[in-house]
Parts: sequence; C-alpha cells; structure tokens
Amino acid sequence: MSRGNSYEHLTESISLVKVVSDMDVYDASSVRTVVVDLLKQGRFFLVVDLTASDMLDSTGVGVLVGALKRVHGHAGALALVVTSERMLTQFRVTGLAKVFAIFPTVDQAVEFLGREGLRTDG
Repeated sequence: MSRGNSYEHLTESISLVKVVSDMDVYDASSVRTVVVDLLKQGRFFLVVDLTASDMLDSTGVGVLVGALKRVHGHAGALALVVTSERMLTQFRVTGLAKVFAIFPTVDQAVEFLGREGLRTDG
C-alpha cells in the first residue's frame, strides 16, 4: 500500500483503513487505492482512521465522498475517526459532518458500523 496507508480486518465484516498520509492533492489517491482494494475483496463496512493525518483538502474530501458513495452502492457503511479540531471544523463548516458518521475513537466507529450491518441484514 502506498504512502504507508494500510488496512486491517477488525471483524468478519468491518475493515479499518489507517491513514498516515495527509488527505491532500499529493497523497489522497493512495487512500483511494486502499479503499478500492477493500471493495474488491467484498469489504463494504469501513472505518477510516484520520487521527494521524494533519491535512484535509478538497481532493481528500473527494476521496472520502467517493468512498462513501461506493460503500453505499454495496449496502455498506463508512465511519470516520477524527480527533483534530481543525479537521472537525472543516467537516462542520462544509456541512459534511451531517453526511459522514464521525467518531473520536475506532471502537465507537466499529460499534456504529456493527449496528449499521445489523440494519442491512434484517
């Protein structure tokens, strides 16, 4: 995986995307590559951990919106883990805080996705 971004399978249906690069014009495509790889594996419930990322620009937002659309297209769900106040403000100001499920910890995001998975199964 490029730029050090990686993933791991947390449960039978939920995968964690660890973003260690900035989500900007230079590095966001490597996150897209990780997401596409997971989708090809049939992994449609994704937690994207942005806690190690310092930058989010419009390209990064585009990658996240694209990932959200792709998982929704497979009846999946996506949750973000964000702790940076600057990044949280960006999501609020742009209205994307209403579009994305955003949590302060991976555990809370996984719990949310577990509930979402139950709703799509039943």
